[in-house]
Formats: sequence, structure tokens, C-alpha cells
Amino acid sequence: MDRLIEELKPLQSGLFGKDFLLTWERTEAELKAILKIAEGLKSLYESNCSTKVFQSGLAVSLFRDHSTRTRFSYASAANLLGLTVQDLDEGKSQIAHGETVRETANMISFLTEAIGIRDDMYLGAGNAYMQEVAESLDLGRADGVLHQRPVVVNLQCDMDHPTQSMADLQHLVQTYGSLENLKGKKIAMTWAYSPSYGKPLSVPQGIISLMTRFGMEVTLAHPEGYDLVPECMKNASEFASASGGSFSVSNSMEEAFADADIVYPKSWAPYKVMETRTELLRNKDHKGLEDLEQKCLAQNAKFTGWECTESLMKTTRDGKALYMHCLPADISSVSCEKGEVEASVFDRYRTPTYIQAGYKPYIIAAMIFAAKFDNPAAMFQDLIQRDLKRVHTIS
Repeated sequence: MDRLIEELKPLQSGLFGKDFLLTWERTEAELKAILKIAEGLKSLYESNCSTKVFQSGLAVSLFRDHSTRTRFSYASAANLLGLTVQDLDEGKSQIAHGETVRETANMISFLTEAIGIRDDMYLGAGNAYMQEVAESLDLGRADGVLHQRPVVVNLQCDMDHPTQSMADLQHLVQTYGSLENLKGKKIAMTWAYSPSYGKPLSVPQGIISLMTRFGMEVTLAHPEGYDLVPECMKNASEFASASGGSFSVSNSMEEAFADADIVYPKSWAPYKVMETRTELLRNKDHKGLEDLEQKCLAQNAKFTGWECTESLMKTTRDGKALYMHCLPADISSVSCEKGEVEASVFDRYRTPTYIQAGYKPYIIAAMIFAAKFDNPAAMFQDLIQRDLKRVHTIS
């Protein structure tokens, strides 16, 4: 813990008062600070040391899409810091009656320290909505409406899934020993077949935009036409050049898996399809959406061979690549007839994927912690000296 506090001291400045919306908006030092704070919070939790830095306050959550891991990770993170979670149900609020974003953002924020938002359904809209919420809070603070300004945390949007990709990065750091040890490691971010359509692009976009910043050799593989948002492709290429890593695109799953240290097979919908879907949703064209879904499912069915199999895993580095997934995975013969990964592969990596998911509560807590306290190292020292037990024990 002393080592971690010393490492945090030079990383304390940039995140205070800042929202966490896109990883590519944050400096490398700021990303490292999040990892260190998350590591510290996890260490204190496992040492039975209370990390409640708030005696009161709300952590508001707004989920515009289904969620299990991220929903409970956000609630766990809030509780870890001493905040009470309040879920905003848009259908039961005045939002359903036309209340503006500016008004809603301020009305839910009087005693709120954090707002977590998942809005990944509409390409070109999710991140824009989060930015609008953030700007509304800025105005509320400037006008004296709000005593304090909540931090906004992106729990997945159309562009990025930063709490996922940062948890994935933390998993890799813990697996390989350090960020430095990730340099030169090959990670294959590949499309994989799913019997459903419309899965967001933000996980693969988050992975290629983040892992390229730390000198990794990132290969993106997908069938022709399953492209990602051009901005994210450009980011990945530029980050790879700056970090000494590499970024390549392939239309072959076999090529991507060859000699890979890490594989991340995950389905997503094509960029152009998501653009069309957003337009149809906005126009409430239900017939058009049904037609698009059938067309996409038929298109997906052409690529059932894009599956993480035992034979493919044998082609990875020494046949022992780390399998990763954001979960839930489409497991062949288990959750579906044909899916992203063979059952035997997933079963072998079940525990590592669960451990991977387990970093997310600490990453979210670290994002809130860093935005609310300008000297994380000093806060950790105070928590250690205070030595309040998380769970009461009889001495």
C-alpha cells in the first residue's frame, strides 16, 4: 500500500472535477491514476478497511438499455464509497412528459455526487446525451443552483464503454504483472457470430482505442462490412503509432488468432447498420426495423464459422492465449445452438472471465473517487490511519 501511495502522488492532478466519458479524452497519466486508485480500493476492501469517503449523498443511475454486470458494479462502487444508489426510471418521471435534459439533470443533482449513464442504443446519440447532461450540470453549478457538481460516468454509450475497457486493462495488468509488460503483446479483438443482432460497437471500439495506447499489438478482425465507427479506427491507429505498438485490420479470424497472447471474440452490428437502425428508431418505423433485423440476422448467418474454437485457440501463442469477454457470451450448445465461443473453451476460461468482470466495481469507484478528491494519495493515507473496519470483528 505504501508503494501504491507513492505511485499515486505524481498522478493526482488531472482528474479532479472531471467527468469520465471517453478514454481517449483522458491522458495516459490519468488512465494510470484510475488503475492505481482502483487497485488501492480493492486492496483496502480485501483488508477489511472501510473506504467510505462519503457520509451521505446519492449516486444516480440511468440505464437506457439492459444491464447486469455494469448495473451491479455501479451500485457496488457507490456503496463502497458510502453513497446511496437511486435509479432514475424515465418512464416514471417527468421526462416522459417532456421535461428537458437541463431541468432533469439539475433536479436529480441537489445532493448527488455521481451520475452513471448507459445509453448505447442509438449511434450518434448516446455520448451526445451524456455531454448534454454534463453541460447542464455545469450551468447549474455556475448559476448557483447546485452546491456541488456531480461527476458523470459513462456506463456505456454508442462510442465507448470505458468502465469495461478499463476493467479489461486492469485484468491484463494483473495477469501480466504491469502495464509495461503489455508492450508487444498481441491482442485479437475479433467479431464472432451471434444469433442476435444490434449489439453495440462500443466494446470493440473501447478495446482498440485503449490497448493501442500502451504499446500492444492490436489486431481487429471482422467479416467484410462489419466496420466500426471511423473516428475510433483513426484513434487506434494514431495511438498505436505514438505508443510504439501496432494496429491492423483483418477479415480473417484465423489470421488474428495466430500467435495472439489475448483473444477477445465478441459480436457487434455493422457501423452502417447501426446508423440505419438509429434513423428507423427515431422515425418510429417499426416495419423498417423488423425488415432490418431479418436482413441482419440473415447476414450474420453467413458467418457462423466465426467462432472461438478449441482448434483456433491452439494457434495462439503456445496454444495458451488468454480468452476475454465482457459477458454474457453466446456459448454454443449452452446459451444458443451456435454462438461466439465453444462451450469447452468458455468453461476453461470461466473463472478468468469472472475475475475480469470483478474489476469493474473498483474501476467505477476509482472514477468517482478521482473526480471528487484532488489528492487521492492523501485520501488513502487518511483511510489507512483512520482504520475503520468494513466488517466488525471481535478482537
